[in-house]
Amino acid sequence: MSNERGNWGSSVGFVLAAAGSAIGLGNLWKFPYLAGKNGGGAFVIVYLSLIVILGFSLMLGEMAIGRRGKSDAFGSYNNIKKGWGFIGIFGILCCFIIYSYYVVIAGWIVKYIGMFIRGGLTEDPVTTFGNFISSGTSPIIYSFVIVVVTALIVLKGVSGGIEKASKIMMPILFVFMLIIVARSVTLPNAMEGIKYFLKPDFSQITPAVVIAALGQVFFSLSLGMGAMITYGSYLPKDTNLVKSALCIPVLDTLIALLAGLAILPAVFSFGLEPTAGPGLIFITLPKVFASMPMGNLFGIIFFVLVLFAALTSTISLLEVVVSFVVDQMKLDRKKATILVSGLIAAFAIPNSHSFGPLAELKVFFGLNFFDFLGYLTDNILLPMGGLLLCVFVGFIWDKEDIKREITNDGEVAFPFFSVWMIGVKYLGIQLLALILLQAVGVVGSALSFSLAAIFMLQIFFDVLENRRKVKTA
Repeated sequence: MSNERGNWGSSVGFVLAAAGSAIGLGNLWKFPYLAGKNGGGAFVIVYLSLIVILGFSLMLGEMAIGRRGKSDAFGSYNNIKKGWGFIGIFGILCCFIIYSYYVVIAGWIVKYIGMFIRGGLTEDPVTTFGNFISSGTSPIIYSFVIVVVTALIVLKGVSGGIEKASKIMMPILFVFMLIIVARSVTLPNAMEGIKYFLKPDFSQITPAVVIAALGQVFFSLSLGMGAMITYGSYLPKDTNLVKSALCIPVLDTLIALLAGLAILPAVFSFGLEPTAGPGLIFITLPKVFASMPMGNLFGIIFFVLVLFAALTSTISLLEVVVSFVVDQMKLDRKKATILVSGLIAAFAIPNSHSFGPLAELKVFFGLNFFDFLGYLTDNILLPMGGLLLCVFVGFIWDKEDIKREITNDGEVAFPFFSVWMIGVKYLGIQLLALILLQAVGVVGSALSFSLAAIFMLQIFFDVLENRRKVKTA
């Protein structure tokens, strides 16, 4: 079965592809701003701590589920424990929705590469960006370009397409990032941006800041959406899962830190205000490139690296859904890729029009189509998928079976298995419940009561599990 589905050609290829899945636009347009705004180096320390506590733990759990289940996100859960495949549906649906609006933003990047190749911006960046995204047809065409390129890569399979593309794009992304960092930190007054980003201010570390760091860790690493389960399902049995689960968060965090050094010193050098989101990438930074010597060249380099960060993410988003269609609907990879890509292209149209003709059309909760889908994925589907992942690993999947899978039947040393299991079973569930409850508006005493109730349930089910073990011993 694994041969029919495909395998990674090498461990390096898998790590680069998985890191590419995790490294996306959030690393570039959100992490630097969050760090600078929330205590600089102090925020980074909190973030790194959460990467170890939550990021590594969930990453290892997802990879283990994928390799053990040898199927898509739905099938892997179901193969391990019949009837639990529904957890994977959260991730598959999430990937489809995220991909449908991610291609819109990735299409904007293609447009900006072309603009800088032709000589840069000719008018105010705010006007340029606003006119483009609201123009109707043009942004949709650029979105379709991303859909086609992503589909062509996924069509070639795991080793011949995804792995090969990742081995090309990830090193280039890293080199281009270093070039931008070198230019940014040598600009006049760049040190102000470096201080803003990295100077520790522990007085700003509040519970709200910890929650912001927690959310960034979770969303940055593509956890809860089935990407690591799907990629893990293509791993051979001799792969060291513990080592891989460490490497991927490290690479993701390294790129996030480099992004801060690439962006913030340049922003401060030209006296601009640091922002987050599309405004940083498509308005603030074009102003920076327009003001610096050889700005067009550095603009091209920057937007190409942003494009590669986006593409490595769109590839994994598409692969999660395609894998589900191949494994559960029994279509071949070509038909599945064309089908899913066609549906994505159709959904990309109203997403793109949310900035133009459909901007005033409110779908739910006063949100337009694009914003509603973003709310649904970020606040409901992703946290729910991660929470149920922790429940499955902590309380449903047989512990000895998990240990055998993670340690390759005892060949890989993992002396912290018991600590890891407690972390997933208790801390992981509490942290993800916190994200989910806050996202749906539960705050104050109601939040504390809810988390306490969940903790009591955790203890209750843990006691039941231990009693069952004693009875069967």
